[in-house]
Amino acid sequence: MAGSTAEYGTELQAGVLTAIEKLNTAGGLNGRPYEPVLIDDACDPKQSIQAAHQAIQSGIKFAVAHICSDATIAAAKIYEKEGIVAITPGATAPEVTDALRGRHFFRTIGRDDLQGAYIASVIVARLKAKKIALLHDGEAYGANMAQYVKNSLEKFGAPIALSQGIKAGAKDYSDVITKLKSIAPDAVFFGGYTPEMGLLLRQAKEQGLQTRFIGSEGVYSPSLMDIAGAAVEGMVFASPIDFSARPENQAIVETFRKARRPANGNYQMTAYAAMQVLHESMKAVGPDPKKVADYMHANRFGTVIGSVAFDGKGDLKNFDFVVFELDKNGERKLVR
Repeated sequence: MAGSTAEYGTELQAGVLTAIEKLNTAGGLNGRPYEPVLIDDACDPKQSIQAAHQAIQSGIKFAVAHICSDATIAAAKIYEKEGIVAITPGATAPEVTDALRGRHFFRTIGRDDLQGAYIASVIVARLKAKKIALLHDGEAYGANMAQYVKNSLEKFGAPIALSQGIKAGAKDYSDVITKLKSIAPDAVFFGGYTPEMGLLLRQAKEQGLQTRFIGSEGVYSPSLMDIAGAAVEGMVFASPIDFSARPENQAIVETFRKARRPANGNYQMTAYAAMQVLHESMKAVGPDPKKVADYMHANRFGTVIGSVAFDGKGDLKNFDFVVFELDKNGERKLVR
């Protein structure tokens, strides 16, 4: 996996490969083993289009595909047009499914509009922030997430002191930190990914900014500690539940462990669940993409993320986010 957010792709890969290996051990699909084809989009829309065309050329009819929302939005149209059944375990932007009006694209994670409302409630009810700043990286996922948080904060009547974008991939956010120091917010929400959040945290600590940083699920990955060090202490972020901690999933977690793959990131279990849904659907109606898509829309599935069902857009009918807080060592603690 390549790019600044390669860890997310690695989590997707870990979930899918572990699921495939377990399914193949049990006989695959009616005695035929699943054969994974790994294609990297580097979290880039242009490369995701190339990846989708590569999948078509390879004769692929089913995919657990794409993590980043911008890349997913670009590729999903191609999958839909070609009748490929695809599930994203990580792209949370509503535009992924809202813009398609199709039948073949699904997701095993919640939407940003729901997550944004939840984050806003945490900022107001739990953190009790009196002055709030909103930052985003200008890309589809981050900008939209910040907007959803802003919309909900405004409904709460919460005071927003600043709302602006920053440049994704920049190496220095000193000017942003200086502006934040002049405003002195109680809380700073950032919509985006780990590299930018890590740098913001580190430079805020270096420049003496005293505030609480909040993010959505995209800001957290193990590399956050590598970038920010002890400055991660006190950061809170919304995330899917740690499905790897559920007692009923421990046998599967052991399968991850034996394969030397971590199970407790944001996307391993949602990717594993996507493969479970595809397998159960193909087992029921065969490997015909249209029949599989129809079956997925009409049925409920038992998975590692719980019992799931899809609405007409391919979104989950229910999905819960939680909030974690990081200590100085980067360890997560469930706070809500």
